[in-house]
Amino acid sequence: MKIDLDDIATHDASEDCVACRAQDLVSFMLVPAVAAWEHANQLPQHALSLHGAAGLIGFMMQEGARREDIERAVGKLVDEMELQIAEEQAFGGPTQGTA
Repeated sequence: MKIDLDDIATHDASEDCVACRAQDLVSFMLVPAVAAWEHANQLPQHALSLHGAAGLIGFMMQEGARREDIERAVGKLVDEMELQIAEEQAFGGPTQGTA
């Protein structure tokens, strides 16, 4: 099965943008839930995020995604996040998850 990670990671400026919808779900649902699960299970901060991300990437690889494609897509998304964080900090707002 061919998985096109570029399509999944690219914003298309539509109302139904897959990248925007996925980012919203992560920001508003997964990040707070992961923080709560880590706290409830007395895990170090970011332990579940790191291992969860690796586990999900492993699942993608089992489904046919190539490591090189994943690394490229994740690199692009991390670059975008760094820009977003810098922009939010420039406007004086906290980064998400620290408010």
